[in-house]
Amino acid sequence: MADKAVPHFHNQAGVSVIAVGSKEFMCIGALPPFDHPHVFLDMGSDTEIICQYCSTLFRYDPKLKPGTAEPAGCVWHDAAPQEAPKAA
Repeated sequence: MADKAVPHFHNQAGVSVIAVGSKEFMCIGALPPFDHPHVFLDMGSDTEIICQYCSTLFRYDPKLKPGTAEPAGCVWHDAAPQEAPKAA
């Protein structure tokens, strides 16, 4: 199964700015189960965007790899168990 194509970020720590290496991503707010609706954010030609749900400021940093963030703990990895492989 493929990993998420769009990176997801959260602001559980309540930091004022999250630097991200992607201009298109999902914000989930806090960690589940206290997350807000997972919203797609697209900076377009801008270098900053504010999430309309949690007011987190995301700032694009071209030095970061796509899908990464600073602080690094703001990257969300779904811990849901993977689907079992189907028998042939």
